[in-house]
Amino acid sequence: MTKYQKISKKVLLIICITSSLTLLLSSCSKPAINGNYTPPVAAINFTQASPDQPPLDLFFNNKKANMVPVNYGQNSGYFSINAGSNAASFYNDATMKSILSDTISFNPNTTYSMFLANKPTKPEVFLLTDTISQPTAGNASIRFIDLSPDAPAVDLVIKGGAVLVSNRSYKGYSSFSPIPGNLFYTLEVHQAGTATVLATLSNVKLNSGFVYTIWFHGLAAGTTATDQLSVDIINNAYYL
Repeated sequence: MTKYQKISKKVLLIICITSSLTLLLSSCSKPAINGNYTPPVAAINFTQASPDQPPLDLFFNNKKANMVPVNYGQNSGYFSINAGSNAASFYNDATMKSILSDTISFNPNTTYSMFLANKPTKPEVFLLTDTISQPTAGNASIRFIDLSPDAPAVDLVIKGGAVLVSNRSYKGYSSFSPIPGNLFYTLEVHQAGTATVLATLSNVKLNSGFVYTIWFHGLAAGTTATDQLSVDIINNAYYL
């Protein structure tokens, strides 16, 4: 269920806000309170990154945020939420058993990527601010996140080519950086400083004007298709 958000700069400039943060609010509408107050909003893209967790439902302030259950490795796409302090709760979709509850604060007019991470015995929330900007002409933008809680430190490498990001451990990440667009890449996650391949993302096209997150996840001790080490891609945004 990997999703991306279409960026129409003209529409956002007219309808939403006029700063560099006019990016990814999935809905520009803001709920009114008592008919005369419009609270500021943030935008969140939630990814289920905790191996072996069941399909999840996410609630903010007792209101369900996802339309369908979020399976391991999937993300919700961006949705809007009131800025400020919010009570977040994660539930097993089938049993409604609570998996984790936390209080999370969001700044107004800001976009975030939020991950449920770590092993299923000790899940935790990992939150990143998405400082997204339009890639330069002919380029895509990518960042890398390591969300494997038991793997060694890793590098992100173009197969047979350059090291793009080096020496990231669990919850380590890079900033968004340009890479030539409209090309196919095979990306490998290596044990840091070595040629040992831990996971491969094969023959993926990175389009010009698109903004991507490459994320490494799973368990070094994993034994099943749903918990072994893997690397995947999230399309955060694209520009026309």
